[in-house]
Amino acid sequence: MSELPSAVRPHPTFAEAFRFWLKLGFISFGGPTGQIAIMHEELVEKKKWISEERFLHALNFCMLLPGPEAQQLAIYIGWLLHRTRGGIVAGVLFVLPSAFILWLLSTIYVAWGNLAWISAIFDGLKPAVLAIVLAAVIRIGKRALKNEIMWSLAALAFAAIFFLGAPFPLIIAGAALVGFVGDKLLPGKFQVVKGHGGKPNNESVLGEETVTHAVPSLGRALRVCAVCGLLWWAPILLAGALLGWDHVLFKQGLFFSKAAMVTFGGAYAVLPYVSQQAVEHFQWLAPGQMLDGLALAETTPGPLIMVLQFVGFVGAWKMPAPFSPLLGATLGAAMTTWATFLPCFLWIFLGAPYIERLRNNANLSAALSAITAAVVGVVLNLAVWFGLHVLVPSGAAVNWAGIAIALIAFIGLQKFKWDIIPVVGGAALLGLVRYAVGW
Repeated sequence: MSELPSAVRPHPTFAEAFRFWLKLGFISFGGPTGQIAIMHEELVEKKKWISEERFLHALNFCMLLPGPEAQQLAIYIGWLLHRTRGGIVAGVLFVLPSAFILWLLSTIYVAWGNLAWISAIFDGLKPAVLAIVLAAVIRIGKRALKNEIMWSLAALAFAAIFFLGAPFPLIIAGAALVGFVGDKLLPGKFQVVKGHGGKPNNESVLGEETVTHAVPSLGRALRVCAVCGLLWWAPILLAGALLGWDHVLFKQGLFFSKAAMVTFGGAYAVLPYVSQQAVEHFQWLAPGQMLDGLALAETTPGPLIMVLQFVGFVGAWKMPAPFSPLLGATLGAAMTTWATFLPCFLWIFLGAPYIERLRNNANLSAALSAITAAVVGVVLNLAVWFGLHVLVPSGAAVNWAGIAIALIAFIGLQKFKWDIIPVVGGAALLGLVRYAVGW
């Protein structure tokens, strides 16, 4: 299949796509960088369902939105492949396995306390995820950093976020401005990520043709806003009407809806705000429980922002009336997850048709190419930060076992083209073995 030109390559069926998105939901460890790396490896490199250019074009758009960019990228690609139902399935399955696993871990946490074997699994996973992220940096960098200007943008982005702590949205906005203006001053230097006007891609299923359902219109935009808005707010308003406007479920739905509008820069950017409000204002969590929730969220696949579900679970467990603690906590987790992730569908279904139609716009292409270069620097920063915390933790001995796992996984991915699933599964198993033998 990978050797057929796009003219005769069969388009993936909805069932094939469904199976992939379901698998992705269970293996998407490593936060947004790891998840994007897995999607790139599977969809661009192996299955060739989408071209490199389209993948980066979609990724750059998702980087500009509030919310988890990896889930939004999955929705975008699912929509490209199979219209609205494809986007819904991709987005739901990206979150659903993680939501269920975290619900189970949260139940164990509140009932019996944290379990050491969970941390042991993640101790094995973290070095492997580091290797996946590094491999992604190399792959994307080879394609995006085509000249000295792109290399400079990547280096500046890395320095800005690593040494100066510059906000992620500011870096992305600055890169877009540099690309937009720079293309007028140095024509051609910023046309790295080609869109519709670039060289046709004869390898991917979608190629570079604009999909027929990418037809933006005012009527469609209004329908998307109405349907998504109704779905978004109906459970929240229903909870307030039936249980009272001071009930924990309504407050959680309202608070996390507001948080979903400002979660630029990923989970770590929004966690300080959520922690302060959840602990000090609403008193849903005790001090320190937020870190416990983050540890649990990191052991699950899916977006790291899923930690917010833990906040909703524990908050409703403490204030469950008129329900039992477990039922109240389950409803709190469901309300929080709904309010956090449903807006992602609105942003993509509303904006994707316009973004697809603008792929042949030279100025937009230049801006997105600059964003891509900056993203390489940002992802490298995350890889370095992750590596320092995993392999050389502050106040602890060097994690030699983690270094060994990371090296084996990296060499396997780069040289022997190992599949993601055995890498993740093998690393998790090694973590459990280390715990069992006390190493």
